[in-house]
Amino acid sequence: MTQPSVAERAWSRYTPKQRWKRFAGLIVVALAVTWSVATLDVIWPWVWDAPVQIGDLFRRMVPPEFSNWRAIFWALVETLNIATLATFVAVFVSLPIAYISAQNTTPNRFTLWLGRFILVSSRSVNTLIWALLFVAIFGPGVLAGIIAIMFRSLGFLGKLMGEAIEEIDRRPVEALEATGASRAKVILYAIVPQVIPTFFAVSILRWDINLRESTVLGLVGAGGIGVILQGAIDTLAWPTVATVLLAIIVLVIAGEAVAAWLRKKVI
Repeated sequence: MTQPSVAERAWSRYTPKQRWKRFAGLIVVALAVTWSVATLDVIWPWVWDAPVQIGDLFRRMVPPEFSNWRAIFWALVETLNIATLATFVAVFVSLPIAYISAQNTTPNRFTLWLGRFILVSSRSVNTLIWALLFVAIFGPGVLAGIIAIMFRSLGFLGKLMGEAIEEIDRRPVEALEATGASRAKVILYAIVPQVIPTFFAVSILRWDINLRESTVLGLVGAGGIGVILQGAIDTLAWPTVATVLLAIIVLVIAGEAVAAWLRKKVI
């Protein structure tokens, strides 16, 4: 029996076994999605009626109401201050956490797992949940919002900074250690210069994220533009809601532009 020539062989990206595995994976995903939708308590008549409700809500919001623009402006300033202060504090608090979370700098396994537990705990809790907790502790206002944003930022900043520390070139560290340099000098002259670009990049990115998250803190009483938004929704003042939403969009776009400009300047 003659073997088929090279020209007669049909090329296939996957073997039959691989194709069956991919097909089985798609079936599992489809079943999971179907089960998820089936277990949700969705009121489907409301879903079908959503386009009508969206049109009605849009008509109520147009034209926007600009009579209280001063209050909205100062609420935006407050939102900006919350994001900036929270980011500033979180950056410096996250540095020692990143140091003990990196495998090549942590003093021992206990500090390694302590640092990683802090990072996971911070990222596991949503900003609004942190805000609810700190509103209950400190009362309504910007202080609760700043601390909530700060706690949420620790996991993000600490994780990325810790990964940057783990990826440093070990040769400068070993050279300084060979000369008998203290641990503080090793950190200052061998580790810090290598992670400075990541430090600035991550800090700017987190500030941009925090600016967006600060806009909704007022929904739970933690200050910012969200306070006016929640009040307007509660009183069905839809023209004011439209104005607040436009103000938030402008703030976020401006924040994105500033963050992009800063990245070009410092990185």
